[in-house]
Amino acid sequence: MNMDSPSQDASLRLEAVRLPIAGMRGTSCAGRIEQALRAVPGVHGASVDPASGWADVQTVAPADHRTLARAIERAGYAVPIIKTELAIEGMTCASCVGRVERALRTVPGVTAARVNLATERAVVEGGVDARLLIQAIDDAGYAARPIDRASSREADDAVRKGAEQAAMKRAVAVSIALTLPVVVLEMGAHLVPGVHHLINRTLGMQWNWVIQFALTTLVILGPGRRFYQHGFPALFRLAPDMNSLVAVGTLAAYAYSLVATFMPALLPAEAVNVYYEAAAVIVTLILIGRFLEARARGRASQAIQGFGEQWNQKPT
Repeated sequence: MNMDSPSQDASLRLEAVRLPIAGMRGTSCAGRIEQALRAVPGVHGASVDPASGWADVQTVAPADHRTLARAIERAGYAVPIIKTELAIEGMTCASCVGRVERALRTVPGVTAARVNLATERAVVEGGVDARLLIQAIDDAGYAARPIDRASSREADDAVRKGAEQAAMKRAVAVSIALTLPVVVLEMGAHLVPGVHHLINRTLGMQWNWVIQFALTTLVILGPGRRFYQHGFPALFRLAPDMNSLVAVGTLAAYAYSLVATFMPALLPAEAVNVYYEAAAVIVTLILIGRFLEARARGRASQAIQGFGEQWNQKPT
């Protein structure tokens, strides 16, 4: 019942796996299971606690959970499938789903991981501590927490999602209000020929660009801040996502325009132009898309929950 000492070989890099076991009735069963596990290639040590019903296994290489489970089953015992459900925040697209699933599958002991973007849930199979799963998701750049079905988490989730949609709606409204003047000042001449001359007579080119700078800065620091808060950390982790693309693209347009506005001597005369409207419009359009996506996810989640409630109410 004692775990083999890892100090037998200091060069070994061991990984720990926990397995639930059904059918044990005493220490003799535990000894039989330990013997079966230690016979598996790559297993460095095994300890079984008959009181808790768990086996702790140390492996030299990343262990194949199915191989360990088959060894236990050949010894005459069962390894029940344990499912852990997690609520995940921060996913925005299919690439996020794939990134979270890959992060979960790298956790030793995980046999399967499925992530649903619509419900923002992950279902993980395997005898793994939920804290390890949450840490893996956090390392991938997202937030997660376990779901306790016995609590009022469903109602809490509905309130949280409603608050997120309301906040996103406000961000979209503010971004549109700030972006429209920038578009009119920069692109109005393409729609109404006289606008360009009117702006030059009243504001002048320099003040036109300064106003665009001020409005675009408010868009980037206000509603668009979320793209930079999530995009650059993902870029530094070498796992860029849509936030990274928006952050890099808009910041490049904004920085170039900043130089053209306040330090034009650094650029060739024919290259002194501003692209504030590009940065502001990109942020606004992506925010609108995110708002519509969040609303669609909320409706899909409500529909799924409603279907589940109707199914549970059906007479058997």
